[in-house]
Amino acid sequence: MTTASRAHDAGAYGSWIADDYDTLYAGLHETEATVECLSALAGEGAVLELGVGTGRVAIGLAERGLVVHGIDGSAEMLAALRAKPGGDAVVTSQGDFAELDLGRTFRLVALLVNTIYALPDQDAQVRCFQRAAEHLEPGGRFVVEAWIPDALPAGESLRPRKLADGLIGLVVADNDPVDQVLSTIQVALGSQLGVRVFPVVHRYAWPAELDLMARLAGLEREARWADWGRTPLTASARHHVTVYRRPA
Repeated sequence: MTTASRAHDAGAYGSWIADDYDTLYAGLHETEATVECLSALAGEGAVLELGVGTGRVAIGLAERGLVVHGIDGSAEMLAALRAKPGGDAVVTSQGDFAELDLGRTFRLVALLVNTIYALPDQDAQVRCFQRAAEHLEPGGRFVVEAWIPDALPAGESLRPRKLADGLIGLVVADNDPVDQVLSTIQVALGSQLGVRVFPVVHRYAWPAELDLMARLAGLEREARWADWGRTPLTASARHHVTVYRRPA
């Protein structure tokens, strides 16, 4: 595969998938539980979502009366957000969230649905944690949602994946366990879309590595759950929701 060797483009994923994103993943995410949990963590404070995408969560938070700012590398994703009912309630900026400087702080910063892995390498992920910490009020929280790496086979593999009802998903993957880079070609088939093919590259990290990035940024881990319902994390969990806190 050649996707991992391309120069990193913060907006590339959105340019490939923005038109079909909501169709592909309809019903797969815990949206209501996510909004409920994040709004509880934010209280009445302002929220910054990194990688806001089409606004699945940000619009729900804004509907609860919270001030919400979303940043994304993709102009196409942000256009899809603004076109939705309630999308105009979310302040948006286009840019690389590992390099952002918005000139203000927030009570809560959220980085959801594996988006930490969209950054190209460990250095960029460390910078992202640092930028998140800089945009937090004292006592504010940084919430990261990501899949937990399991025994991924080295080299190439083919596996099915779950998509929205009426769609079939296949993943052609090439895993480099040394650099922790999973380069994939995602194939979606269904009467709604025909055949859609797009690349996704993840620089994955284990929870302990993310904890170290947080410590380097001056954050403390406050909680880690298996889902947005705050289910305790066990060894069999495949995803985690982790809450880091900036000391007051």
